[in-house]
Amino acid sequence: MRYAIVSDVHGNIESLERALALVTPDDRVLCLGDIVGYGPNPNECVRLVRERAYATVLGNHDVAAIDNFGIEYFNEAARKAIAWTQTVIEPENLAWLNSLSYEVRQGEFLLVHGAPVDYFEYVLDKRSAAKAFANTDASLIFIGHTHIAEYYVCEAGGGISHKHLQQGGELELEEGKRYIVDVGSVGQPRDLNPKASMVFYEPERRRVEWVRYDYPIAEVQEKIHAAALPDLLAARLGVGR
Repeated sequence: MRYAIVSDVHGNIESLERALALVTPDDRVLCLGDIVGYGPNPNECVRLVRERAYATVLGNHDVAAIDNFGIEYFNEAARKAIAWTQTVIEPENLAWLNSLSYEVRQGEFLLVHGAPVDYFEYVLDKRSAAKAFANTDASLIFIGHTHIAEYYVCEAGGGISHKHLQQGGELELEEGKRYIVDVGSVGQPRDLNPKASMVFYEPERRRVEWVRYDYPIAEVQEKIHAAALPDLLAARLGVGR
């Protein structure tokens, strides 16, 4: 069994299609939310996730698209993108988003968008990672939300270490340790690498791999401009921030 884990698609169908092209028929696809928001193809992305994902959790942009929840915390570009998304998203896709859970537990591992219990909190440093570890007994926690490919390790004695995976890489899971794995973003990377990020997890081998891949950024930028979405949302794709 191998899991292919994606997060923060944000209406970027070109990148999502490239990600799923890397997935084999035997892989189970998991999605950590924020399928919509920012990008120009929310319906296409929701339909594809609905078709391919074995399990999906709810992201904060998904919730905002449903009923404006949390929109007061969004910047201007994000608010404009959500308002546009609400004008184009199809009712059946909105209803499906509204049916999603905030977390999914699969044996030893947990899927959440941001952090356990505090589902839309950002895990950005060792302090927030310590809080996240304390809020669950899962030994392996998969998150997105930050758009940064990285991981945190909680040692048996409680110490926490951290590593960025800006260029991709692998992690061998060790007995007695706990892990927070941030899979990065399919739709809008923010770790100074414009290549999209996804993760493959092989439980039997206790191995996690971050894959960075190219996709046609210029095509997405053209669509963003055509939809009259904020220019910032197009520009940031080219620089990964």
